[in-house]
Amino acid sequence: MERESFEDQEVADLLNRYFVSIKVDREERPDIDHIYMSFCQALTGSGGWPLTIMMTPEKKPFFAGTYFPKNAHYGRQGLMELLEQVGALWKGNESHVRETSEQIVSAVQSQQAVPTKAGFQPSSTDGIQSWGKDVIEKAYQTLARSFDSRYGGFGQAPKFPSPHTLTFLLRYAQDHPQSKALAMVRKTLDGMAWGGIYDHIGFGFARYSTDEKWLVPHFEKMLYDNALLALAYLEAYQVSHQPRDAQIANSILTYVLRDMTSPEGGFYSAEDADAEGIEGKFHVWTPEEVENVLGQEAGSNYCKVYDITSQGNFEGKNIPNLLQGALWKRLIDSPDLIPEELEALEPSRRALFDAREQRVHPHKDDKILTAWNGLMITALAKGAQVLGNPEFLEAAEAAVNFILTNLRRDDGRLLARFRKGDSAYLGYLDDYAFLIEGLLELYSACGKSHYLETALELQDQLQRLFFDNNDGGYFLTGLDAEELLIRPKESYDGALPSGNSITAQNLIRLARLTGDERWSEKTEQLFFYFRPILEEHPSGYTSFLQALQFALRPSQELILAGSLNSPQLSEMRKAFFSDFRPYSSVLYHEGNLDSFIPWLKDYPIETGQTTAYLCQDFTCQRPVHAIEEFKSLLTS
Repeated sequence: MERESFEDQEVADLLNRYFVSIKVDREERPDIDHIYMSFCQALTGSGGWPLTIMMTPEKKPFFAGTYFPKNAHYGRQGLMELLEQVGALWKGNESHVRETSEQIVSAVQSQQAVPTKAGFQPSSTDGIQSWGKDVIEKAYQTLARSFDSRYGGFGQAPKFPSPHTLTFLLRYAQDHPQSKALAMVRKTLDGMAWGGIYDHIGFGFARYSTDEKWLVPHFEKMLYDNALLALAYLEAYQVSHQPRDAQIANSILTYVLRDMTSPEGGFYSAEDADAEGIEGKFHVWTPEEVENVLGQEAGSNYCKVYDITSQGNFEGKNIPNLLQGALWKRLIDSPDLIPEELEALEPSRRALFDAREQRVHPHKDDKILTAWNGLMITALAKGAQVLGNPEFLEAAEAAVNFILTNLRRDDGRLLARFRKGDSAYLGYLDDYAFLIEGLLELYSACGKSHYLETALELQDQLQRLFFDNNDGGYFLTGLDAEELLIRPKESYDGALPSGNSITAQNLIRLARLTGDERWSEKTEQLFFYFRPILEEHPSGYTSFLQALQFALRPSQELILAGSLNSPQLSEMRKAFFSDFRPYSSVLYHEGNLDSFIPWLKDYPIETGQTTAYLCQDFTCQRPVHAIEEFKSLLTS
């Protein structure tokens, strides 16, 4: 629509005749996008992007829609005709337009509050134990019904990865080992990794698949998708120890560090689908192009494995994929193996990558967003834990340093966006929640206490700026933000988990790490507030449900007392992170956390060695020092 309409001189002249035109970057201003998308859904029954809103000078909308071509065709109204009609309507009957906008605003404002159950109050007799398990079970059953057993994923095309749904199911599988949850995750992760949604030459995942097979992607690559998918593959590797999962996770993080990292250490937002105005042009191949790079024999072999044919699988060209042929059957039969064919083709992949680098690249969106960087910090810290790669830890620490240097004001307030030296926009709930999550994961990976301290500082700030003291839950915008028609409050876990969902997870982790009852109380309040919508449609809140899963399990804490530089401590940490422990917390005790975790003083630090205390509900088993004793303790 941008090329068809906004960059067209005729359209521009007509817009300027009747309107003051404003183009909003929804990633920089998610509050504005959220508000006016609510109006679009209320007026039309659906939403989507591009989002087209017409409003009064007081910013009150009276018309909403999505895509409009320049001129009418195929039964779709054209923007030129629409602008003329609205311009005439405003000139001839402005009072009616204003009256309509007032009615629309009142209706949408009344719909914004999350419904609560009349008379329900959180209490020891009606806590989450009484309803939480039912909500989780209902979510699982709904997902099982919509699962595509042939190709993986949920629902029909287009298919989105929905990684937080997969991580919810991994937790469900651990709690219900006889269920089909793990098989659902396995099928989906494999289908995506074998399909064209995964970039087999340059790594990383595209935004979504346009077909049910995961073959043809919308070629845009988003930072947040790759962060969340890296987490899903890393957790799957902890569960099943299949090398393919580790390889995919490693390749995602390699792609981000290679192509999406600024010289200062922050992470860019996205890469476009188009190159030279053609979607997918950068990524597709013909057999001749492959053979020109690799030679006839190696090229023919590569084409055979990766389904590159003269007929093509995408507009006469080919998206490399592993969904066809004998190798695909071997992958299905032995998904725990990385076939020798793929290892042998690694030199060919590198040669094709080098050749592809000479093409015109898709545009890179070089905005650095605090929220999305928080997600990637979480993924890199998790990658350092699970894969033991120090480069991932260094990158996560560099990104935190970048954000705290460039996107945090002197008074401690986070900002949302950095680009070319300019930091702007007061941070939203997602910026705080996702960064806090990243800091907690980074603390778990390395034990440096200032990451935990900073997470606690930011959580205090989040509580003050975003909590709804009247109804509960957290607003998207801070109390110091620009006043808009509505102060939005996001709860749904869509392409991204909501800030409320990640905050719920963070609160539980902080409560278990610190023993501070204040965080437990805030968690209870959040569960109380969201209970009605969780009970109504739980499968839409799979990230929030992970907080519920965490809360329903007894707390388990590992305390590692001793020097962070101890090889003994490193071995213990490696052993701990080798398996899936989603309900556990790790505390490093060097004697510098006593001021805000006072109960740590009860766990002595012994000179010259590391002591491991494995505790459940703050009751600990015998302390151990030797790595073999520690491993035995983990499996007991």
